[in-house]
Amino acid sequence: MFGTAVLAELAAIVLSWRLEPAYDTLLYVLFNLAAVGAGAVIAWRRPENTIGWLFLGFGLLNTLASDLAHGWGLRAAAEGWPGGPVGEAVSAVSWLPSGYGWMLTFLLFPTGRLPGRRWRVVPWIGAAGLLISMTAWTLSPDRGRDFVSGRNPIAVASLPTGLLLGIGIPLFLGSLVAAVASLAVRFRRSEGLERQQMKWFVLAAAVAGVALPTSFVLWYVSPAASVIAAVALTGLPLAASAAILRYRLYDIDFFISRTVAYAGLTVLLVAAYAVVTVALGTFLGSGSAWTVAVATLVCAVLFRPLRTRIQDVVDRRFNRSRYDALQRMTAFLDDVRSGRRPPEDVQAVLGEILGDPGLELLVFLPESRRYVDLAGADRDDADTDARRRIAVARGDQPVGVVLYDGTSPLGPELVRRVVEQGGLAVEIARLRAELNVQLVEVTASRARIVAATEAERRRIERDLHDGAQQRLVSIGLALRHAQHQLGDSPVRATLEGAVAEATVAIGELRELARGLPPSQLDAGLGPACQELARRAPVAVSVRMPERRFDRGVEAAAYFICCEGLTNAVKYAAASRVELIADHDREHLVVRVVDDGIGGAAPRGGTGLTGLADRVAALGGTFHVDSRPGAGTTLVAELPCGS
Repeated sequence: MFGTAVLAELAAIVLSWRLEPAYDTLLYVLFNLAAVGAGAVIAWRRPENTIGWLFLGFGLLNTLASDLAHGWGLRAAAEGWPGGPVGEAVSAVSWLPSGYGWMLTFLLFPTGRLPGRRWRVVPWIGAAGLLISMTAWTLSPDRGRDFVSGRNPIAVASLPTGLLLGIGIPLFLGSLVAAVASLAVRFRRSEGLERQQMKWFVLAAAVAGVALPTSFVLWYVSPAASVIAAVALTGLPLAASAAILRYRLYDIDFFISRTVAYAGLTVLLVAAYAVVTVALGTFLGSGSAWTVAVATLVCAVLFRPLRTRIQDVVDRRFNRSRYDALQRMTAFLDDVRSGRRPPEDVQAVLGEILGDPGLELLVFLPESRRYVDLAGADRDDADTDARRRIAVARGDQPVGVVLYDGTSPLGPELVRRVVEQGGLAVEIARLRAELNVQLVEVTASRARIVAATEAERRRIERDLHDGAQQRLVSIGLALRHAQHQLGDSPVRATLEGAVAEATVAIGELRELARGLPPSQLDAGLGPACQELARRAPVAVSVRMPERRFDRGVEAAAYFICCEGLTNAVKYAAASRVELIADHDREHLVVRVVDDGIGGAAPRGGTGLTGLADRVAALGGTFHVDSRPGAGTTLVAELPCGS
């Protein structure tokens, strides 16, 4: 059908060329091809939508009945060909079927279905008005101006065409007005994506609603009337096809608001220029160069503040979604700057503004060249994610990427504007995520160091117990045996001294190994602490859970008890110490309580500082409560799983 329309329009151009203004021929050719082309594309992409087939139908009808018949009528009158008056008559009345096609379009847009059952009567009333008006228009003697000869050759003088037009035209125009009202009703009820579709067509329909009545009034007065009608009508099929097929690719709200804003700005600047010119011209003379210079300067100074203010006012009225979206992001950034909200909330705020609860913000770590989420977890699949992406950058350096489902009613351009406006919060969130990742790596490295230290302690303990200590014991036994064999020999006293030295060395080795995890720790934390209590010079009570924990957790708990007990005996002059451990959900809570003089505090290089570092390396917390005269309580919470 589109190919047929193209051939028919080419024939119409040839027939009409130089017999009427070229702009008149070409503009209506453009309109008809736009209608047929839009209908062909919609029918191909959305065959279930009646709008496409409707455009094809009345677009092809206009091509044949308006352009081709009109061209034949002009050429026949000029060259004496037959059938000229018929072609002119068909062309003169073709606006009525075209108008009926637009009435159906208004009723059915954008879904191809009527907005409700009560609207079913409108097409029938329009069809009745169409038939009556076409009959009267075609046979009316008053339509002589539509013919080259100045006379309607097929007029019927006895037919009451005036009465018929008085009946048909109101019916036809009334149904057209009702169709426009249905479009307004559908627009008011629409929301989300359908509203975005409606905005495109309503904008074009509003322009046509002003242009077509104007052209109808001026049709026989000014040649500009046909130009106005052609331009206005061409915008309708183009807007309809854009709305039905590619509405997500265009920000209609942005287009409308900018158009209105710059129109208002132009009016105000022209008014300001005129006022300044008249005011200065009174004193300096109307032809003074200073008048023009000052007026231009005033307009240049006023341009930016006026544009910002007008754009803000227009957005509130015509582009509320854009205004609300940008205002919400601005309010969030103010909260971030004042410390009322963390920058990581930018992900949730973007999700709320875009209407996508599954929106995800990934930040880029420049050192490792990888993407992570706001919690610092790797997202190596960010490049293969099927969702739409908006990159956030500072200059040439990537900062992050926003992944969303692409169904936001704001439009791609506004979505990008909102994301760019929130770039400061994204940058701060990236820095904090990078810091979190580094803290996690530091914690993991400290845990590995602790684990390696514990492994080394156990190796040293085995070496001392199974190696040097056993050799010294064996040497002492050998010397004692030799001493017995020598009897009362003078060498016996020398051997006695060697045995005593070996005994001292064994004691020193045992004292050296006292800071290492005891062998009783293999049986659990409770037995190890019981052994620690038996060796203590003060009364020590022990309450430990029977269950086993990770080797590193048990070793840390044991050394907390060792250090706390040592401090209580050496520095606090305590008479009683309690070693307590409780399993609280996912933590092992270790307490060392004494009744000493108090006043203990972690300082650089002290044992308490070492305990704090050990606990922190395991991801736990360490607290010292030691008020002077009230004893000391060491509390450590060690993560141990459920």
